[in-house]
Amino acid sequence: MADKKPRSLEWAVRVGQQRSSLLFYRAVRSFIRQVIYRWVRTEVRGAEHLNIDGPVIVAPVHRSNLDAPLVASAGHRRMRALAKQSLFTNPVSAWVCAGLGAIPLRRGEADRDAMRSARAMLDNGEMMIVFPEGTRQSGNAVAGVFDGMSYLASKTGATIVPVGIAGTEAALPSGAKFLHRCHTAVVVGEPIPAPEGRMSRPALSAFSENVGARLQEVFDEANALLPD
Repeated sequence: MADKKPRSLEWAVRVGQQRSSLLFYRAVRSFIRQVIYRWVRTEVRGAEHLNIDGPVIVAPVHRSNLDAPLVASAGHRRMRALAKQSLFTNPVSAWVCAGLGAIPLRRGEADRDAMRSARAMLDNGEMMIVFPEGTRQSGNAVAGVFDGMSYLASKTGATIVPVGIAGTEAALPSGAKFLHRCHTAVVVGEPIPAPEGRMSRPALSAFSENVGARLQEVFDEANALLPD
């Protein structure tokens, strides 16, 4: 049997712009705050840094599929995101992802269309989650930070907000179907202004390293909030 073709990037963008999608996003965010936060005993610090105007790249560490929902529910603004293309194959999951503001990203290749859409959203003043480490990692050390996030910030003037998230690797490890009841913590760091002017590749790499250092700081703070 042939693989199902995923829904297109244009379709996801169109769905995400509908008023029903915004209402759906708010309902899901309320559910996460009222139910999921309590189940995994989430402590949030620095959420005020998410409630800023203009284009914003929210840059969290990535240890679990629970990371994005916890972060996206911590602030008042709607957060867009890039999601793996396989999530847009099933009609139901495709609508849910698009309704929550995600657009499909082809992993393992330079997906210029998705990056152009991300840039357009930021140019429009939106807030977007971009995982600086790329795919899920493990442990308490920040892996290498990719320059794609820095490039987006330099081209759009988007502020970067580093976010440390602790406990989610235990709450929802890779392959798990159910949430384990434990403690989690989200620490939102102070916003980092976008780099100014034309950025050379070495300058982008240096900026990314600085973001990585700030990300490690808030990650350490989040881990310190977990009980021994």
